[in-house]
Amino acid sequence: MNEQELQLLHETSVKILSEIGVRLEHDDIVERMVKAGATLGPGANEVRFPRKMIDEYLAMVPDSVELADRSGGTAVLTAQGPSAFWTNPALNIRRGDNVATITTKDLASIARLCDNLPNINGVIGTAMGDLASKHCDFTGVRIIAENCRKHIRALCFSGQGMEALKEMKEVFPGNWLSVGFTAHGPLRWTNLALDVFLKSAGSGIPATINGEPMAGVTGPVSIAGSVAVGNAEILSGIVVNQVLEPGRPMIYNLGLAHVFDMKYSTAVTGGPENALFAVASAELGRFYNIPSSSWASTDAVFEDGQAAFEKMFGIHTHSINRVSLIWGLGQLESEKTISLAQLVIDDELIDYARQYERGFVVNEDTLQYELIKQVGIGGSFLDTEHTLMNFRQHLWFPKLINRNPRGVCEDRLEQRALNYADQILAEDQEEKISRHELDELKKIEQRYREKIIS
Repeated sequence: MNEQELQLLHETSVKILSEIGVRLEHDDIVERMVKAGATLGPGANEVRFPRKMIDEYLAMVPDSVELADRSGGTAVLTAQGPSAFWTNPALNIRRGDNVATITTKDLASIARLCDNLPNINGVIGTAMGDLASKHCDFTGVRIIAENCRKHIRALCFSGQGMEALKEMKEVFPGNWLSVGFTAHGPLRWTNLALDVFLKSAGSGIPATINGEPMAGVTGPVSIAGSVAVGNAEILSGIVVNQVLEPGRPMIYNLGLAHVFDMKYSTAVTGGPENALFAVASAELGRFYNIPSSSWASTDAVFEDGQAAFEKMFGIHTHSINRVSLIWGLGQLESEKTISLAQLVIDDELIDYARQYERGFVVNEDTLQYELIKQVGIGGSFLDTEHTLMNFRQHLWFPKLINRNPRGVCEDRLEQRALNYADQILAEDQEEKISRHELDELKKIEQRYREKIIS
């Protein structure tokens, strides 16, 4: 989009918020918004944001977000990129041909595997079938922290659970933990989402604000129309959070938007339109100077060719358009399922895409005219010292992708990936957390397990 189109989208979203408004299903939040300059709409909990209020609170959002891990590293997200990558929330786990509800043991395996995959920067919590639903957020964070030192994006199941997460954040330094929530549109924020924003405010916890219009259902069928609705939802979520905590780090996420398949009555998450929404997220993030987000999803049920081309297309188009944060690694079935094999494959896809996006350098050293002259016509560069000393710098080496001829390659990609995942899990016996830190997390977890009855 050019600057004129971005401005028109912004103006349309501001018009939506100032003339139509949004529904905020939380009385305390409504009261706070009105005190900050919003006006009440005609319906219950309907709020309208005037342009001046939107501009004022947008100006408070930091232009970068620091996402720490527990190894002392920090990924700094900016609207200009480069991209960081996270896993996905899910209900099921796939291992080979077996699909089952995720358990606490499965989440531990997912986290431990991710700790060993170099291109994965963060792990997102999941639901767990062997745990009370309202305990999944804080128990999930403890399980991930026990098995992985990378950044944790918690799922939030209740306001009280968010209080537990806020206490857990203090166990380690830095922003090793972040949260987020999605507008349930069109133009509606649920009580749970708003309670999570309220209960998490005041500690500088980064928050991802998700707009998730479905073109043709919760947004106009035109991509531009759904972008306008999703942008309005995100802007309203940003205003709410900045009223609650001025200067809170925000991530702008329009990349969750998708379309409705009119033939099969399903939500499409791996189509070309999803890549367009991701690009819109990146471009609007840069327009507002806020880090952006999207998901690289697939509608495939198996780790097959469909998953491969939808995932690669998503990873490449999202990263080359400088989406700040891309999630969905390991994802199958439009986020319903996470696969250990697909996690490993996706890690390799990112490596592949990054090699392409790095391009190549043209200078006197890389052109190697004198070497070409030395080898001459009909010679070979294979046995030169230059090739021996530099091939690793210039050429990409996959862990999984087959380059052997038929007859030498025994397994299909998905089986090799699963074998590699199992090998990592079998070999990794390292403790990821100190006994004291684990005890502190477990104390908080136990207190809130007793406090919250699911």
